[in-house]
Amino acid sequence: MAPLAGIGSTEHRFTVNLSILFTELPLLERPAAAAAAGFSAVELWWPWVDAPVPEQSDLDALRKALNSAGTKLTGLNFYAGQLPGPDRGALSVPGAESAKFRANIDVAADFAQSTGCTALNALYGNRVDGASEAEQDALALENLALAARAADRVGAVVLVEALNAPESPRCPIVSAPRAVEVVEKVNAATGLDNARFLMDLYHLSMNGEDLHQVIASYADRTGHVQIADNPGRGAPGTGDLDFPDLLGHLKQAGYDGWIGLEYKPGDTPSAESFDWLPTPLR
Repeated sequence: MAPLAGIGSTEHRFTVNLSILFTELPLLERPAAAAAAGFSAVELWWPWVDAPVPEQSDLDALRKALNSAGTKLTGLNFYAGQLPGPDRGALSVPGAESAKFRANIDVAADFAQSTGCTALNALYGNRVDGASEAEQDALALENLALAARAADRVGAVVLVEALNAPESPRCPIVSAPRAVEVVEKVNAATGLDNARFLMDLYHLSMNGEDLHQVIASYADRTGHVQIADNPGRGAPGTGDLDFPDLLGHLKQAGYDGWIGLEYKPGDTPSAESFDWLPTPLR
């Protein structure tokens, strides 16, 4: 793949999501692989899907791998259930999943603090049988407020992400306005003003939203941006989205934060999926 025409004018900083890229390697080898591909920043979904409170040795080993590779951790998910898989988060799901999320809050926040990570993503979760929407939304607000207070303790923001309805039909947070509504409710509940929108351009494009309008309306409340092309969730240049244009709009709207590369590398090794991005920009 050739470099994407015009991408050099965006002036953005890019961070590699190691939970969707470099997954052909063991977790602890991925930071070094990202560094070898030219990146100094990475992000992660919660790496231990079955352990909201992992062994301290596992946390220490991941921190060591990040430090040894010289990679900064720019974003981390709170525990979100089976991801990838059937789950879309845990914090709005009554019972065991909510309890796991709460058990994870301080663990994730403390790990973020120890790595210099200042953005924690709290995935909302699916609607479930046996609980009303009102019950789930009240639980979600309570848990998001707990997460926001923990994030504030370590100097971080808590992110609320909009997913897409075709791939996540039971998740209620499937539009930019809905995610921003939740962000505003969390900030009102805590008074901390550290909840922010996670603008994933792939998910929003799958929803058919006007991406220029989303950027213009919500860039000032956005704490992180993630990208993948559409259709296919592949690297920029494999689908129909005009990333030089979109990233230019983000810059014009005042967003100067990280751009998370959260795409599928396809049939090639992950290291070969970055040809669209000139090495000096990584």
